[in-house]
Amino acid sequence: MNLQLPNGEFDAFLFDCDGTLADTMPLHYRAWCAALEPYAVEFPEALFYELGGIPTPRIIEILNERHGHNIPVAEACARKEALFRELIPQVRPIEPVVELVERFHGQRPMAVVSGGAREIVTRTLAGLGLLDKFQVVVTAEDCRQGKPSPEPFLLAARRLGVAPARCLVFEDTTTGIAAARAAGMAYVLVPPPRR
Repeated sequence: MNLQLPNGEFDAFLFDCDGTLADTMPLHYRAWCAALEPYAVEFPEALFYELGGIPTPRIIEILNERHGHNIPVAEACARKEALFRELIPQVRPIEPVVELVERFHGQRPMAVVSGGAREIVTRTLAGLGLLDKFQVVVTAEDCRQGKPSPEPFLLAARRLGVAPARCLVFEDTTTGIAAARAAGMAYVLVPPPRR
């Protein structure tokens, strides 16, 4: 995988976590399937990837709204997060993105901007030895609206003290790219890792 950075100078780099820095998406999918099993709800893999970047509680609400399910949001959310926590030791880095983080650490301010829960995101980053590379970590708990709203990226830029137009976003989902565009930020689409 070769990442093409857009032309121009950027004062800060903002990274999504799942599927961008950390190869977590297959593990998240396993956790989702196990979490939804008691409710007899199928979660097709294509739908899982379509909803990538959206916070866990909102995904459950979407499943209820679109498919007429009655999944208890808080209970299913807690179950899914607990199941994923058990899988964190299996998480591997997405090397080309992590190489960029290593190269620019100490040269540019950097943030992680994730729709995940803070505890999960920080555990994932710590497990990869990356947590101390970022000055700011924005998670679902920090925002009223998650991606595709620009709010998470704008909050990260504000906390870093960098104008949105001077930020470069690294994302793997259409939801995340939509949020970056809405925030007025340039972006790099990170392709899925080869399996």
